[in-house]
Amino acid sequence: MHNGDDADLASRCLGGEPEAFEALVARYERVLFNVAYRMLGSREDARDVTQNAFVKAYEKLGTFDPRFRFFSWIYRIMMNEALNLRERRKPHRPLDPHLAGPHDPQAEVQAREVSERVQAALQSLPADSREVLVLRHFGELSYSEMSALLNVPEKTVKSRLHSARQRLSDVLLHRSPGR
Repeated sequence: MHNGDDADLASRCLGGEPEAFEALVARYERVLFNVAYRMLGSREDARDVTQNAFVKAYEKLGTFDPRFRFFSWIYRIMMNEALNLRERRKPHRPLDPHLAGPHDPQAEVQAREVSERVQAALQSLPADSREVLVLRHFGELSYSEMSALLNVPEKTVKSRLHSARQRLSDVLLHRSPGR
């Protein structure tokens, strides 16, 4: 992503320019929210987790090591927040579905059903499987970005993703109507 710029912004923030942190928030808020949303299945929880991650990152900015990627650092903070919240809140609330279009009630119902099935299937997967699926398909990270973020070789990322897709497929097929 923008590691040189990120390290400079972090340094400027630590040097007394808090507005430099705002640039980091603007840069990563969307992707962190999207990942949190898919991990938690709730917009409110995702907003809270994302906000808490930025607050903690700001408070602990002095511990950030500029030799590493800022995104990896704040991502790990956000994931810890999300996992802690999931642990505190059981059972999980269902995902609010996105509607396919405002003028087609049948398409809206079908889209809601598909969204609910996919979200329920995602929530049923182990956290590591859910994480790679969310990073790739909802966070839109490349294999190399995922490798750096998860601190594993790219081949491991591809293998985990393949296994996670297979698990998701199995869950969706077994939950299909008539099966």
